[in-house]
Amino acid sequence: MAQPLRLGIAGLGTVGTGVVKIVRKHAALLEARTGRRIAISAVSARDRAKDRGVNLNDYAWETDAVALARRDDVDVFVELIGGDEGPAKAAVEAALAAGKDVVTANKALLAMHGQALAETAEAAGRAIRFEAAVAGGIPVIKALTEGLAGNEITRVMGVMNGTCNYILTRMEKAGLTYEEAFAEADGLGYVEADPTLDVGGIDAGHKLALLSAIAFGTRPDFGGIELEGIERVAIEDIRAAADMGYRIKLLGVAQRTGRGLEQRMQPCLVPSKSPLGQLQGGTNMVVIEGDAVGQVVLRGPGAGEGPTASAVMGDVCDLARGFRLPVFGQPAATLDAAPRARSELPAPFYLRMGLLDKPGALAKVAAILGNAGVSIDRMRQYGHADTSAPVLIVTHRTARSAIDTALEAMSATDVVTEAPVALRIEHL
Repeated sequence: MAQPLRLGIAGLGTVGTGVVKIVRKHAALLEARTGRRIAISAVSARDRAKDRGVNLNDYAWETDAVALARRDDVDVFVELIGGDEGPAKAAVEAALAAGKDVVTANKALLAMHGQALAETAEAAGRAIRFEAAVAGGIPVIKALTEGLAGNEITRVMGVMNGTCNYILTRMEKAGLTYEEAFAEADGLGYVEADPTLDVGGIDAGHKLALLSAIAFGTRPDFGGIELEGIERVAIEDIRAAADMGYRIKLLGVAQRTGRGLEQRMQPCLVPSKSPLGQLQGGTNMVVIEGDAVGQVVLRGPGAGEGPTASAVMGDVCDLARGFRLPVFGQPAATLDAAPRARSELPAPFYLRMGLLDKPGALAKVAAILGNAGVSIDRMRQYGHADTSAPVLIVTHRTARSAIDTALEAMSATDVVTEAPVALRIEHL
């Protein structure tokens, strides 16, 4: 009989307690599927007295995650603390140094330090598994590293932050302003303690960096992502997009071109009838395009106790079976540092701005766009607000650099009353 696989779980928040519940509830099922018993040896968290709704009396307790990582009765260190520095990083490094495998849900840690940690793990013959770090319960890491291993991946894109998708969905469905929808999401506990991690696109950007590394054989490069959050999306944008047959999503896109690796996380308009356009609430979706398979769409819950704990246990089960892969699907030493490339693939853009209500204002903006090489497809002017007139413009396909040139020129005029909003229109 194989020896039990012994877990040390650091972090007993929502996901950590979810893992404990699965191990306790499905002990026989896990053993039948992996061929060995999976047991928890010890756990670690800041507050031992807190009621977590699960029995922890059977496990040793460590107040220090590093001490837990070094225990002799731990084979797999499960890191569910979070954060790219501090105790999470120190404990993972300690676990690898002590010869442990690591399972983590920490996208920030791997996005910022994944290359170094992968090299350390692989040099020691250890594994780092992180299915739970991207898109919650969706098995997208396994899909990329295993199921689609025979493909050259051409593009990865998706909606990877449930909080942002919830806010944008509520704005459309209930007619809420951004501020009202944000307050509702915050009241339901959907927003991080630092809201910019969600609405600023940082959380989703961490996930995109990890998917890019696997898809394109590159080192994780969070710093190379063009990052823009949803804070400036207004109810007027939501309504205008709906009128044109689109919905606004915080969309991550990564693709490798002859100029380098393009990575962007930004609000975009997508067709309302497309798979991404139909995505509602806190659900996540990842779309993978490969040269042999074509397009694969993965959809599911992007967060929460059950879905994320499910992903953690999927990794634990693979380790129990003895199944190992390099951290990012190929040896870390072979990952290259792809040049950063700004997205220049032409696309139509949606522009919203306020113009002074005076003769020649609209003509001046049209001239600026023309001088930047941007052609106007559609234009609409709404009701006046005092001395300002809201204007909506949809361009023909153009490069983002041309849009930026035009926006910079507009800001130098005396006719634009507020900074224009520019959103890319993605046709999937």
